[in-house]
Amino acid sequence: MSPFRPLPDVASDPALVARIRDEIRRRGPMTFARFMEIALYDPHGGYYMTEESRPTRAGDFLTAPELHPIFGQALARQVVEVWQRLGRPQPFVVREFGAGSGALAAALLGRLATDASPLFDVVRYQPVERNPHRVAELEARFAAGGLQGRLERAAGPMTGVVIANEFLDALPFHRVEGNAAYDGALAELFVVIDGDGLREKPGPPSTPVLAARLAAEGVALASGQRAEVRLADGPWIASLAEDLRAGVAIVVDYALPADDLYSTRRMAGTLVAYLGHVAHGDPFQSIGRQDLTAHVDLTALERSARGADLDVLGATSQAEFLVGCGLEQLVEDARSDERTGLAAWSELRASVARLLDPRATGGFRVVVLGQGMAIEPALAGLAFRLHP
Repeated sequence: MSPFRPLPDVASDPALVARIRDEIRRRGPMTFARFMEIALYDPHGGYYMTEESRPTRAGDFLTAPELHPIFGQALARQVVEVWQRLGRPQPFVVREFGAGSGALAAALLGRLATDASPLFDVVRYQPVERNPHRVAELEARFAAGGLQGRLERAAGPMTGVVIANEFLDALPFHRVEGNAAYDGALAELFVVIDGDGLREKPGPPSTPVLAARLAAEGVALASGQRAEVRLADGPWIASLAEDLRAGVAIVVDYALPADDLYSTRRMAGTLVAYLGHVAHGDPFQSIGRQDLTAHVDLTALERSARGADLDVLGATSQAEFLVGCGLEQLVEDARSDERTGLAAWSELRASVARLLDPRATGGFRVVVLGQGMAIEPALAGLAFRLHP
């Protein structure tokens, strides 16, 4: 937590907490994955389902598309290259998971229009978004920009590009602990009632898949070491592989390989809650009104992809990916454009610095999965390296 920004005093959603406590009373201790599903996605109070806009400067966190349109503009360059290498199919789909109010979509399509790309005439944008308020905002944004004809419902097979920017980290995960008192020395941390609040309590794992996932990655947690295991990424990858007939999936997130993610350097795991742009470690504070997240297991993601017959075309950092996609030229275009005022230029420079900073979003991992795409030559976003 930043010493300069105190944690906001925001009460939990009482109705949401009541539903969680009632389910625990009826069914017994709740897995953290189930708690997270309710806290984030309950249709009547989940954090991501309410009317409030979350990824904004006034919200609780800020994603790259919300930071500045240049992120989506750079991504547009990569989308064009994929389209060209697939032989310019018509129509060509861009399917975005966690599309929100359409900030990335607007920037990407706007860049195609600015560049007079022939792809603009045949592209179809398919947002995947659970929050009806965000869907309404996205549709209004497309209507205001005259883009209604580019918008489609996401369903079934597709040829094109799938984008999942900071999507997987918000999928529910289980919490586990190295604990010799349980078979296999692995306990699961369940959510139980504690007076007027909630707390975690170790117990036998709810499914043997948790231990199997860690064993497959050669992971043995130390005594007292806590960690997160996200089982939801496997089904998502399987569904992706079923629908993607040809093209790529671009996954951007804070992710680590298993040997680093489950290192004893991370004895408390990577669970983080975000409230008012302040990060902290209490998932039972401000329930329904704070974000919950943890790092993505890069090893599990790539294993699931290969198991679903997707090609892992490459992985890099966000900074390297954006530079490879022509970020520098986009910055130069903006600098030389007489319509770019001083305020806009200052905002652009600050945003680009954050997008490239390895201590900020520049250090995020970008994994590109492919179907029917040659690994060589490397895509533009995978061709640039700041380091060996």
